[in-house]
Amino acid sequence: MGTFTKQSLEFQRKILERSGLGESTYLPEAILRVPYNPSMTEAKKEAEAVMFGAVDELFEKTRVKPKDIGILVVNCSLFNPTPSLSAMIINHYKLRENILNYSLGGMGCSAGVISIDLAKHLLQVLPNSYALVISMENITLNWYSGNDISMLISNCLFRMGGAAILLSNNRWDRSRSKYQLIHTVRTHKGADDKSFSCITQREDSTGNVGVSLSKDLIAVVGDALKANITTLGPLVLSKSEQFLFLATLVARKLFKMKVKSYILDFKLAFNHFCIHAGGRAVLDGLEKNLQLTNWHMEPSRMSLYRFGNTSSSSLWYELAYIEAKGRIRKGHRLWQIALGSGFKCNNAVWKALKNVNPAKEKNPWMAEIHQFPVDVPKFFAI
Repeated sequence: MGTFTKQSLEFQRKILERSGLGESTYLPEAILRVPYNPSMTEAKKEAEAVMFGAVDELFEKTRVKPKDIGILVVNCSLFNPTPSLSAMIINHYKLRENILNYSLGGMGCSAGVISIDLAKHLLQVLPNSYALVISMENITLNWYSGNDISMLISNCLFRMGGAAILLSNNRWDRSRSKYQLIHTVRTHKGADDKSFSCITQREDSTGNVGVSLSKDLIAVVGDALKANITTLGPLVLSKSEQFLFLATLVARKLFKMKVKSYILDFKLAFNHFCIHAGGRAVLDGLEKNLQLTNWHMEPSRMSLYRFGNTSSSSLWYELAYIEAKGRIRKGHRLWQIALGSGFKCNNAVWKALKNVNPAKEKNPWMAEIHQFPVDVPKFFAI
């Protein structure tokens, strides 16, 4: 799996022991095979297994025919072959010739919400259409085999996974839809050099390619989230909550009063939170900044434990967890928070249109949901 030094192996062991990941996450065959065998062919095999598996299940659930799909959006940050991933889907399922298709690359772990936002805007001008969104990442050609400490962290956190989502603007589909998309808010901090460079794909000193994570990442996440919720807050919070925040801000900034900053309480606006399972440190930071409870954080922490950081698809593993637990009720609102390179903070707000009965669900959690939640120790010796 690479020519690691003793120091590099020890560093990865320490990260894994504190990562919050369990022992049942998934890696592609090429990474696990001895000898280690990454190739374009193996990367395509991984992409096909993830995409086709998710889409097959979606068509089975929804009873929508492939020829009915009018919009296709596929996002994968680090694997962008020719023909494209969207072309692979079109070829495999024989989608129609006039389909609007997009392959989004290089947009990081927040690209899932970007894909939803793109599909939303296309649906606004194409009546009676279905949009298929596929979010995934590819590990095979992006396993780092060098010894740069900043680039080894991704080996410890990123794992194989993907999700397929179907959106419709046909009013006849409302009765069988589970959710309505209410808002999408996108924030891009790329104009700031520190934010732009905190997650970077590059070569190390010996020519090995990997993704480098800077020490500024957690601070950058906080700045991006703050900017994002400044836009989102007025859309979802009550007038009284906004007034308390504004009054405190005026007292501190204008009158120089020594009062604590008022932290907006998003628990008043949302029943459920799906926070990108980027790593334990990211989840710890957002839990503190948003003043969330263990119950609110459970879907994200359990998804990180069971599946690892599945990049842009992690939000959908978290929603599937909430559904499998039988927690979704008609009228509930849920907040998906996506974070990714650039640096970007993107979110989507959904409203449940019905109670979701877990007995009728088929998702990755169903066979083992009775085993969760589990206690995830701060340290697990390997």
